[in-house]
Amino acid sequence: MSKSIPATSDVENSPGVSTPFVDKPTLESKHRGLLMTALMGVTVIQLLDMTICNVALPHMQSSLGASLESIGWVLTSFIIAGVMVTPAIGWLSDKLGSRRVFLVAVAGFLFSSMLCGAATSLTQIVIFRALQGICSAFIGSMSQTIMFDINPPSKQSAAMSMWGMVTMVAPISGPILGGFLTDAFNWRWIFYINIPLGIPTLVVLLWLLPSRPITTRKLDRFGFLALALCLVALQLMLDRGQHKDWFNSPEIIIELVICLSAFWVFTVHTLTTKNPLFPAGLLKNPNFLGGFLCMFIMGTTNIAIASVMPIMFQNIYQYSPVDTGLLLMPRGFGVILTMIIASRLMGRVDLRRLLFCGFLIASFSLWQMSQWSLEMGWPRILIANFTQGLGLGLIFMPMNMAAFSTLEPQFRPDGSSLLNLMRNLGGSFGISAILTFIARNHQTSHSDLSSHITSYNQAGFDPASMAERAGDMGSAALLMIDAEINRQALMIAYIDNYHLMAIAIFFVALGTLFLKPIRIGAVETPEAPRLAAID
Repeated sequence: MSKSIPATSDVENSPGVSTPFVDKPTLESKHRGLLMTALMGVTVIQLLDMTICNVALPHMQSSLGASLESIGWVLTSFIIAGVMVTPAIGWLSDKLGSRRVFLVAVAGFLFSSMLCGAATSLTQIVIFRALQGICSAFIGSMSQTIMFDINPPSKQSAAMSMWGMVTMVAPISGPILGGFLTDAFNWRWIFYINIPLGIPTLVVLLWLLPSRPITTRKLDRFGFLALALCLVALQLMLDRGQHKDWFNSPEIIIELVICLSAFWVFTVHTLTTKNPLFPAGLLKNPNFLGGFLCMFIMGTTNIAIASVMPIMFQNIYQYSPVDTGLLLMPRGFGVILTMIIASRLMGRVDLRRLLFCGFLIASFSLWQMSQWSLEMGWPRILIANFTQGLGLGLIFMPMNMAAFSTLEPQFRPDGSSLLNLMRNLGGSFGISAILTFIARNHQTSHSDLSSHITSYNQAGFDPASMAERAGDMGSAALLMIDAEINRQALMIAYIDNYHLMAIAIFFVALGTLFLKPIRIGAVETPEAPRLAAID
């Protein structure tokens, strides 16, 4: 194997080392711009499919004859299958070659999308979605590594800025596109749309994609099985917890015990084995570990909130799916704007300052959302979403560059898969926590509000007596009162949730000030031996 690139910290701490900086990519490629376009194209369809099914579930339920509980496995199977294979992505990329693995993943994703669209039963679509989830996990993890590999150090921040825009904006666009396709055609087109978008990108990838050299590397099978079992149990617990009333359910308790036991076994095994699942150098890199934790928070603030807000807009404010999408668009514009700014600042300022500003702006946007009311108009929603996008753009770019700036090239596949895994787990954890908090706060608020609609605190008005005398009209009036109480109780639950998240993210912003200084591009690094392309 070619000699690896020394980490920045190694060069910095080695006395007497003075080597010229050579601005060359790890992997040479023809038409780099076209290859990057293809990579971002396949990343778009992969990320869209993480959220595009949400709005189509009722249509799929009636078409496939599924129950309300069983149709949820269309989403769950996709997530669990991806989580299960993620720890082995780095090993498989080294074993078979990154080019072969990535091309098979893209082709498999397109083929499974076609199968999902043609499914005629719930069993079929759950199996095909699981296959799609496996391929999606490889695409999401490896595309980031490839973007780093094909760009020289001087271009990496700009390349990651473009890739980051796609990563942040695509999940927001999923429900919008899904709603439009379902209304205009039918639910099958949320899968068929991947085919015309994906085939041209696959052709370009076949033509231009280089590969890392094949490396003999033994897989820690026991560690992989232990970690996969832990992640699957955790994901099942997060997905089904609220529906099963959490720890009042034996199923959730069993899943928690399995998760904790498997994680303990994996930890002990990793610390004692000579051949751990993840390279020791990866887990000893402080910058990478910092990005690892920040990615979990990013999953909560980006994926979780983006998944919950459309429900709020449609259930409380009665916006249509298309209008909901338009209200979320400023979030994407904010992300794009600050990513462009961050890409220009990252080589000049301490990355802690960008992370601090990003988390602080994100916290402020959540505080703005905690001030929403039932009577407000759409401008306040647009402003809050745009502000949140500004903060997220300042977090994502510096966080990725901080994690990868001192990471040796041979660690990138494993590092990228771990970061992708933490983002997905953060999203799952955030969605479960937010929905649980909203559901329970809604019940409490409904009870508090209902206690004020009685003859004792409404002078001269007894709702029960009025309904009894008015017959059907009285019953209808009571239902209208209850609907309004529900709406206000749900609004209170959302506001309290945003307020709590604003406080939590504010303390995360303060925590970035205690990190060690993080700079990229400040230290010249020796020439990186380029890895030969493998066809």
